[in-house]
Amino acid sequence: MKNKKVIIAGGSGFIGQALVSSFGGDNEIVILGRGVKNSPGNALESLDVGLKQHKLRFVKWNARDVEEGWQKELEGADLVINLTGKSVNCRYHEKEKQEIIESRTLSTKAIGEAIRKTKKPPLAWINAASTTIYRNTYGVANDEFTGEISDLKKDNMPTNFIDRFRRSLNRNIARRKYGKNSPEYRDVDIDFSVKVCQLWEQAFNEQLTPGTRKITLRTAIVIDAGGVMVPLLNLCKFALGGRQGSGGQYMSWVHMEDVARMIDWLFENNKEGIYNCVSPGAVTNKEFMRTLRKVTGHYIGLPATAAMVEVGTWIIGSESELVLKSRRVYPKRALREGFRFKYEELEPAIREVISRLPRKRYHII
Repeated sequence: MKNKKVIIAGGSGFIGQALVSSFGGDNEIVILGRGVKNSPGNALESLDVGLKQHKLRFVKWNARDVEEGWQKELEGADLVINLTGKSVNCRYHEKEKQEIIESRTLSTKAIGEAIRKTKKPPLAWINAASTTIYRNTYGVANDEFTGEISDLKKDNMPTNFIDRFRRSLNRNIARRKYGKNSPEYRDVDIDFSVKVCQLWEQAFNEQLTPGTRKITLRTAIVIDAGGVMVPLLNLCKFALGGRQGSGGQYMSWVHMEDVARMIDWLFENNKEGIYNCVSPGAVTNKEFMRTLRKVTGHYIGLPATAAMVEVGTWIIGSESELVLKSRRVYPKRALREGFRFKYEELEPAIREVISRLPRKRYHII
């Protein structure tokens, strides 16, 4: 992809920065972000990727309303990538849950409306999505054609005694406050993460943009110098990098370079529809942590039981589901249509990332 105009909504985040670094050298990049001044001098200081060499502009948006300032940027653009969404790495209280949903659905609807107002609409629109939409799976991997989707907690959230107690308590509260026939009572048995994914994709599917190809990119854990690798490397650093829970839950992953390569491939080959952006080499949590210890030179990694994970994630303000749910996903459609991953196996992917990090990021001394 060269000499294109690429709009990245939410582009100042972890994945957005990497995409700017990948595409910025040969293309015009416009980042839409909240609280970002339309001033490259100020905005560049907030990005940790040395972007001054790229053709980059920042435009402020609130991620929910169509405003002329950012809407006009879509006129004649080649590609729009929407990465907007509040991080799910938090406790799922009602306020946070609402923000997680609205940050994804309202931004998607705003982009759809803005595209419909253009005289020359963008050629393609890639909307981020998540492989979490697939049910908790240990057996046959979920793909785009036969993957199983269920929004019931019993099909997704791994349960321990804390989960069961919490669900029973919430069910009793909902029954007494709203009644057994209420939506609030039924929601107790609905998996929030899957619900988010469904509402997110529904908002995207509802946007009618006949002049713009639409692509749903269901992405797994992204392997790179930031993101989820930061806490995992810290665990290894302090000899806590053993399996979490049973260790048998699958972790689907993809190297950041392959994320950029797939986006480029989808655009250049006029693709549309749903694609799983995951390496074909999903591994169990136990294998993932063992590989991480091997590459970083750690011989000891104490395991954590599911109950310990539950308590630990509560302490740091996160949810155990992010660690314990088994996400086994396969990129069947992309492979069938000719895309080839540079990193199909986990160890080479991790080694590439570690080669770019200072030793202090994964060792005490």
